[in-house]
Amino acid sequence: MYQWRKFEFFEEKFSGKCSIPEDVAGNITCCSSGRGKVVVGCSDGTVSLLDRGLKFNYGFQAHSSSVLFLQQLKQRNFLVTVGEDEQISPQQSAVCLKVFDLDKMEPEGSSSSAPECVQILRVFTNQYPEAKVTSFLVLEEAPPILLIAIGLDNGCIYGIKGDIARERIKRFKLQVDNHSDKSLSSIMGMGFRLDGQATQLFAVTPTSVSLFSLHSEPYSRHTLDQIGCAANSVSMSDRSELIIGRPEAVYFYEVDGRGPCWAFEGEKKFLGWFRGYLLCVIADQRSGKNTFNVYDLKNHLIAHSLVIGEVSHMLCEWGNIILIMANKSALCIGEKDMESKLDMLFKKNLYTVAINIVQSQQADAAATAEVLRKYGDHLYSKQDYDEAMAQYINTIGHLEPSYVIQKFLDAQRIYNLTNYLEKLHEKGLASKDHTTLLLNCYTKLKDVEKLNIFIKNDDGVGEHKFDVETAIRVCRAANYHEHAMYVAKKAGKHEWYLKILLEDLGSYGEALQYISSLEPSQAGVTIKEYGKILIEHKPTETIEILMRLCTEESELSKRGTSNGTYISMLPSPVDFLNIFVHHPQSLMDFLERYTNKVKDSPAQVEIHNTLLELYLSIDLNFPSMSQATISTASNFSAEMPSVSAVMSRAKSNGKLIVHQKESVKEKDRQDRLQKGLKLLKSAWPLDMEHPLYDVDLAIILCEMNAFKEGLLYLYEKMKLYKEVIACYMQVHDHEGLIACCKRLGDSDKGGDPSLWADVLKYFGELGEDCSKEVKEVLTYIERDDILPPIIVLQTLSRNPCLTLSVIKDYIARKLEQESKLIEEDRRATEKYQEETLAMRKEIQDLRTNARIFQLSKCTACTFTLDLPAVHFMCMHSFHQRCLGDNEKECPECAPEYRTVLEMKRSLEQNSRDQNQFFQQVKNSKDGFSVIAEYFGKGIINKTRTGSTGNASSGSGF
Repeated sequence: MYQWRKFEFFEEKFSGKCSIPEDVAGNITCCSSGRGKVVVGCSDGTVSLLDRGLKFNYGFQAHSSSVLFLQQLKQRNFLVTVGEDEQISPQQSAVCLKVFDLDKMEPEGSSSSAPECVQILRVFTNQYPEAKVTSFLVLEEAPPILLIAIGLDNGCIYGIKGDIARERIKRFKLQVDNHSDKSLSSIMGMGFRLDGQATQLFAVTPTSVSLFSLHSEPYSRHTLDQIGCAANSVSMSDRSELIIGRPEAVYFYEVDGRGPCWAFEGEKKFLGWFRGYLLCVIADQRSGKNTFNVYDLKNHLIAHSLVIGEVSHMLCEWGNIILIMANKSALCIGEKDMESKLDMLFKKNLYTVAINIVQSQQADAAATAEVLRKYGDHLYSKQDYDEAMAQYINTIGHLEPSYVIQKFLDAQRIYNLTNYLEKLHEKGLASKDHTTLLLNCYTKLKDVEKLNIFIKNDDGVGEHKFDVETAIRVCRAANYHEHAMYVAKKAGKHEWYLKILLEDLGSYGEALQYISSLEPSQAGVTIKEYGKILIEHKPTETIEILMRLCTEESELSKRGTSNGTYISMLPSPVDFLNIFVHHPQSLMDFLERYTNKVKDSPAQVEIHNTLLELYLSIDLNFPSMSQATISTASNFSAEMPSVSAVMSRAKSNGKLIVHQKESVKEKDRQDRLQKGLKLLKSAWPLDMEHPLYDVDLAIILCEMNAFKEGLLYLYEKMKLYKEVIACYMQVHDHEGLIACCKRLGDSDKGGDPSLWADVLKYFGELGEDCSKEVKEVLTYIERDDILPPIIVLQTLSRNPCLTLSVIKDYIARKLEQESKLIEEDRRATEKYQEETLAMRKEIQDLRTNARIFQLSKCTACTFTLDLPAVHFMCMHSFHQRCLGDNEKECPECAPEYRTVLEMKRSLEQNSRDQNQFFQQVKNSKDGFSVIAEYFGKGIINKTRTGSTGNASSGSGF
């Protein structure tokens, strides 16, 4: 092992000035450490406790003769010693075991200040004969249980298990070897090993290595090897391996036998284990000196080597290795910090050793990455770029990638840079810039195979190891459209996939197939974004997709029947109107198909409004319309012909082409107008008060586009009859005007007779000869008695082209009719005057002359009238008994009188209802007659001064 490198990873502590205090007077026979103390046992029976720096704390007399072995427990502050005391009798051995509680001191009144001894046990009894104690070991099980093993020179091990302090113990004996020569059977060392709940015990003699299983009785023994070792050359590693040292090598043992062997030559005086290091004190027979070596077995190096004197004891405490010499001097050796060790190695350019040390000592990842970085920098400076990159790759996740990338940006090192960027993506630590750089490296190298592996790697599901949009952009820029499309499709970036198909490749059919494969919601989004391009190149196919999106076609086979609720959840055609902004003909086709299929769409008002605008517009301005209908026109579909070609063709064909274009346009417009009129009528059913379109918008569209038929229909449906006849008046369609009035002016059919008055006024202001029309109008005015003759004369007098002969017959008939009415009114007046005169005379007679009552019978009972009797002015007479309590009115005339009073009150009440009065005036052919009737009945014969007064007195009768 001389080829192992030697390093100074350890250093002496306390400035090398360390020794056993003078308070420890006797020869040191044993020592132990734990709980921040070093415990030393001496030949005079004293035990001393030393603090950090081997400073004396206190001591006490543990045994009267000498202390043979001791051990400081870890879990409890107990000290277990084996020593010789005074022999009480020849039959009892002087060797005993004591347990001290270091947390409890003897009472102050006692002769000495010492910890309390909680138990004393005799090691040897009749069943366990006395022998020389050669080794001692204590295992702390679950407190307060202790397992003590005492090795003897006769090849036996005495065991004590239990609560020693309460003397609840069990003793047992283990036989290792039984040679006649005790030097070959002495127990040189022991070691406990815990295997789950099972406890195992290693035992070493000069001629064997054995393993005892103490889990259950009888305890079994298994021989691991037929060679052993001398005293002080036995230790246990932190992995519960038994270590023994022999002159030729150091051996490791596990439960199944011998393990690794390290050929460190020389007599092993002491053997130990410290933080993964093997500690050896080796005697050199040639020089007569001892060498203390610290071996790093993982990294195959000597961490420390020191020539020392004769060592009596070796132990570890306070993170240091403590060597106690035979002359009571001491040497404390501690491990240097990691930074110091690494600096030492860096100065020697031993980077591989530094890496191994950092990894073996389980340093944090950042420290490991820093060592790897320095190693990479060292290799980079030596122009070993491949190895340098191998080290930089191991720093991913801790070292900033830009540090490495800047070193390898040269074109000659693009392969190394590509490798680094690949690893960066594999670990999911790449940014968008890293993805861009890696893809650029692939494209510059034209390494399609690696690009395929990077892009099309299907090793797992979930998030990609690179930024998807960045990868798509770079592949598009490098014309790797297939790869860009693959990434977009796999990542669900539908907008990118379609952008490549449409903008880069012009694959409109494939784009439509892809959209058809998407979910309806996603397909709708993509159509909104790219619909303009698709409508321009593939209008029919695009409309088919829109129909599937906006109707139930895709779901009918699954659902069986149509569902109105489901329709309301589908996209509305209104959402896609913007994609048809330059293609109104396609929009019209789409909306027509939709309305034919879906009758109860929630957006039907908006759809009908849009269709009306398309139907009624004068010019759709859609170039492809002429392509479909004009065979002689030039082809505008794919590639536009040159300007000169168009001009020459126009000159040669000239008037013929223009005429054909105009005729086709006019035919298309007439077809659209008919569709518009049909829509106006079908979307306003008879049972609906309001149509399924915006009436105001429809009127505006009809007026803007001079669509007379539609305008007349709307006005008529809205009962705007005056506006209807105004349309005929504007175009001077006299025949149509009169026919319209015949249809709309008949009051019996709900028409408005006043329309005839407006027509008469129109002809009166026309300024041309319209005698025939006027005569016909006067016929209807006379029939329905719409206007007085004076108004007719005044109206027609404004037209200078009309003669008196036009209205001569009309005037004659009206005068004759008026004369008859006057005569009837005169006779009625004379009759009313005579009746009124008779009433006044009767009233005067009642006021001035006496009345003679000659009735002899009671009007009520028809018996002979006798006193007391009551006579009324109406010439009725009654017995008083027949009248009862009602003597103020005649029972015979009272009902008729009350009826008259009730009529009067009703008329007075009606006089307050102004709405009823004006409604009667409006509906009457002769409003003046209504007013005269009100005055005649005395309803409005007085002026009221208050808004809340009672009915006025005076009946007017």
